[in-house]
Amino acid sequence: MSKNQDFRYRFNRSASPSLRNWQELSGNDERSIQSDTIIKMGWGKLIFGHTFKQNEMIIDAICDEEPELRNIAFYLRDPHVLLSIAPDRLFLDPSHSYRLWHHEYRHGINRPQGINVRRLKNMDDIEKVNAILQARHMVCVNPDFVLDSYATRLRTYLVAESLNDSKIIGTVTGVDHVEAFNDPEKGASLWALAVDPQIQVPAVGQALVQHLVEHYFTRGRAYVDLSVMHVNTEAIQLYEKLGFQRVPVFCVKKKNMINETLYTPPQPEEKLNPYARIIIDEARRRGIYVTILDDDFNHFQLNYGGKKVSCWESLTDITSAIAMCRCDDKRLTHRILKDKGLNVPDQFEAGPQLSIQALIEKYRRLVVKPAKGEQGNAVSVDLRTEQNIRNAIDSAKKVCEHVIIEHLIEGEDVRIIVINYEVVAVAVRKPPVITGTGIHLISELIAKYNRRRKAATGGESYVPVDDETKRCIGLSGYSLDDILEAQKNLTVRKTANLHTGGTIHDITDTIHPDIKDAAVFAAQALEIPVVGLDFIVPNIHRADYVIIEANERPGLANHEPQPTAERFIDLLFPQSFTGN
Repeated sequence: MSKNQDFRYRFNRSASPSLRNWQELSGNDERSIQSDTIIKMGWGKLIFGHTFKQNEMIIDAICDEEPELRNIAFYLRDPHVLLSIAPDRLFLDPSHSYRLWHHEYRHGINRPQGINVRRLKNMDDIEKVNAILQARHMVCVNPDFVLDSYATRLRTYLVAESLNDSKIIGTVTGVDHVEAFNDPEKGASLWALAVDPQIQVPAVGQALVQHLVEHYFTRGRAYVDLSVMHVNTEAIQLYEKLGFQRVPVFCVKKKNMINETLYTPPQPEEKLNPYARIIIDEARRRGIYVTILDDDFNHFQLNYGGKKVSCWESLTDITSAIAMCRCDDKRLTHRILKDKGLNVPDQFEAGPQLSIQALIEKYRRLVVKPAKGEQGNAVSVDLRTEQNIRNAIDSAKKVCEHVIIEHLIEGEDVRIIVINYEVVAVAVRKPPVITGTGIHLISELIAKYNRRRKAATGGESYVPVDDETKRCIGLSGYSLDDILEAQKNLTVRKTANLHTGGTIHDITDTIHPDIKDAAVFAAQALEIPVVGLDFIVPNIHRADYVIIEANERPGLANHEPQPTAERFIDLLFPQSFTGN
């Protein structure tokens, strides 16, 4: 072919699945294709590279990118040529491409239960979809565009909702290539698959993918293609399980802030957890110099404009030793907040003079925790017998010699992040819940749940299979070796702490304002500039609450879409404020 000839090609289906080659379309096929096809998607543009006659036109289309959006050029025969022409503007996306053939797909096999997949319908759906995309650090969709375009045959916007509570828990978008450019190969493609990282329902991604591909195969489409980041092993395993096969297709994107980590040299390997990482990523984005002091302990130093601040995740040297002491000991936290008139639970220190039986008779359900400790370690909730309470006390003493007992208060477990005496994020934390299949043991369901939680939190969240988990399962009349009935939900841990498998869901805009005011007042009483306050709230729309803990080193990750890291850096280095 000459330089100016069309770069279109097709997949040769006569070759074996593992050895198929791309070939130029015949002249008859070329005339049937719509040239220079660009499809707006709401998050940017999808550019079908093989419908363009000149590389320069593809480059112009890729670089014609609106702020906060991204363009993707797909089906490029010669991506290396594009990069040689515009190496300063373009990069080769480090993704794998996969294809699922209609004739190799088995409809309706292993359909996930408890999930309803339907078309996106209204603004409320879009807001929930965007919340999921933000939590997955993906580009959000333009609501006005999607509402205008969702009902066309060209684009298909799907959402998955839980049958248990009708909550939207995932989304996927599809494009019909016949509608897009009169594709003679009769293909389609899958884009923007995202599942709520905090969801407890299994196989949501599988349900979305199956529904979309069956939608296109019912239309007579021959295949569905997709592009997936090479490090996204969880998604790749799903696609290969469903029968997708690797194909030699490449994407090219424009260099921008959204894609920056994909084309810039990686930072030196650092064994930092997500709570340190979210802070140093924001600091580096603003040009603040980061020195890793000890990556095993997540200690680092930030340096900007001659000012240095040492950090242990969100605990810094601007937090006084006195403020840290007030939060570290739950007995002292309780006394200070109670003296200031804030609502706290009744609290007792375990000891030989304390009558446990009298507490049971008065409160019926109790909580035991070490006076000092974090991440829900050795915290036992919903204790109802003297023997269980004494066992919990023995467990807590392994963490701290002083143990406290509080009465259990029913309500939502709410974490409020206060930075510089302003509420930045409010989230409700849910205890881990598994859903039965009627086939798997409870121990197997916990293992599956843990794989999802670890993948969503960088390994930070999982349910420990310990005596406390066994006790909580036993409260519902089960053991680890029992098979849980299909669609039966089982709470396997009473605490909602992220580090013991809990999930976290943003409610910053819906919590009652009086509870936010109480959080600010509590931070002021403790004289701590950065704090995570744990509330029990019977109803998030009402002003009732109790404060159960204050955390001097709160985790700032997993609070999307709230700007926790941004406000943290604003506090430390206000001169670096970007206005976001």
